[in-house]
Amino acid sequence: MLWHHARPLGQAPMVVRPLAQLVCNLSRWATVDPEAMNSSAPAECRNLVGGRWLPSAISRQLPDPLTGDTFLEVPHTQPDEIGPFIQSLRSVPKSGLHNPLKEPERYLLYGDVSFRVAAELRRPEVEHFFARLIQRVAPKSIIQALGEVRVTRKFFENFSGDQVRFLARGFTNPGDHPGQISSGNRWPYGPVALITPFNFPLEIPALQLMGALYMGNKPLLHVDQRVSVVVEQLLRLLHHCGAPPTDVDLLHGPGTTMGDVLKGAEPRSTLFTGSQRVAERLAVELHGKVFLEDAGFDWKILGPDVRDLDYVAWQCDQDAYACTGQKCSAQSILFAHSNWVIAGLLDRITDLATSRKLSDLTVGPVLSWTTKSILDHTKRLLQIPGAKLLFGGKPLSGHSIPEVYGAVEPTAVFIPLEQALLPEHFGVVTTEVFGPFQVVTEWQDGQLPQVLDACERMSHHLTAAVVSNDINFVQHVLGNTVNGTTYVGIRARTTGAPQNHWFGPAGDPRGAGIGTPEAIRLVWSCHREIITDFGPVPPPSFLVQS
Repeated sequence: MLWHHARPLGQAPMVVRPLAQLVCNLSRWATVDPEAMNSSAPAECRNLVGGRWLPSAISRQLPDPLTGDTFLEVPHTQPDEIGPFIQSLRSVPKSGLHNPLKEPERYLLYGDVSFRVAAELRRPEVEHFFARLIQRVAPKSIIQALGEVRVTRKFFENFSGDQVRFLARGFTNPGDHPGQISSGNRWPYGPVALITPFNFPLEIPALQLMGALYMGNKPLLHVDQRVSVVVEQLLRLLHHCGAPPTDVDLLHGPGTTMGDVLKGAEPRSTLFTGSQRVAERLAVELHGKVFLEDAGFDWKILGPDVRDLDYVAWQCDQDAYACTGQKCSAQSILFAHSNWVIAGLLDRITDLATSRKLSDLTVGPVLSWTTKSILDHTKRLLQIPGAKLLFGGKPLSGHSIPEVYGAVEPTAVFIPLEQALLPEHFGVVTTEVFGPFQVVTEWQDGQLPQVLDACERMSHHLTAAVVSNDINFVQHVLGNTVNGTTYVGIRARTTGAPQNHWFGPAGDPRGAGIGTPEAIRLVWSCHREIITDFGPVPPPSFLVQS
């Protein structure tokens, strides 16, 4: 059988009820209705600064990604309005809002807040509210949208109770003499900034934001304007659950305005998730005081041992095309051993990918590439000798997606391995297309060094998958690659940023992680060594000049 692409294995079919049919307590904090957002009643957003929700002088009207009709009004904050944001960040001491020696009760506060938020997210009406809001601004299937909400809820569960306090755990070492002892402490940066993209409008900002707050920082948050309504509603839920309103500032608006704030406020650290181009510019403008999770041209290698063909085909389809391929962890290139090609893997992937439909959002609008740009890239690849179109390569039909967004069928282009490795082709072959697109190539016995050379030459090392149960093969590939989040085994995937393991790149000292205690400590705190030396003071005979 072929695994169905719309439902995770082991889960029952999803029953989706209209929001109005659910017993609802949303009126206590929610200010938008995802079911009612339309051109007649667009949802309205507000900036948050100094604990106050404020409009900007002008708003930007945003189109529904599926219809093109205006459905959202977002503050289009301009440079002459950024003074309060700069002042707010500059008022934060470098020692943070709390640290192991200052107001440690705030660790407990955020453990309690996390508990309450998790409980709220377990309510069917709240879960459904966020899933539908995600679908409205970043269209994806209901399974994918609910998955994002549930990962976020589990993260809050993980850091309930004393778990926030435990994030600040340090260590001690004996000193040189009585009364002396050294201790290592996790210390906040104080004023920080957080910039996140459109593709996971709840999960990415929520997990990074809470990590910043847990460690004692005050973050200025900026989310892609097209989806920032989601995180605004999360902040309103956080306030409802006891988070101090002054602990976070939220700036809606263009990235250039956020850049002006960063220049004026000079935060001690900035976490950026998004495009490689912007990441490198920020690294220069902020003098290296950044953590980055930027591009992800992610590879999957299928080893020689063929088994569980239907499952592997299903996972390949999920990795390349779920969320319309708009994941930084999406499968960008598939290195399939010839044994898999002979067994019919590519035909099975074709069957799955071509069954995706706009009607259930298993394929949908591409928010960062236009239809023309994706198809032009496809044509460039097809000009490589030996290249062929496996499937797709056409615009979606019968839709009202605005032209500013992309609308293409799930697409795969086959490139011979020898051609892909040539210097004149490698750059275009390894260009990340943030949409339903992948490159496929085939390798044979004796060609693993060429495959590993391709992985070595790639510039960004986020996720990867080694699909094999041959332990010697797996260890050889792992020992010669560097990707930060790597799945191995017959169930290996490239996509996956849950709350239970580290997600982030490797090989770059600026690389950021997300989700786990290790990621939070790395990104949102620094090491401070404190040596206590209270005596007793030695007798005068020991006080010899040197």
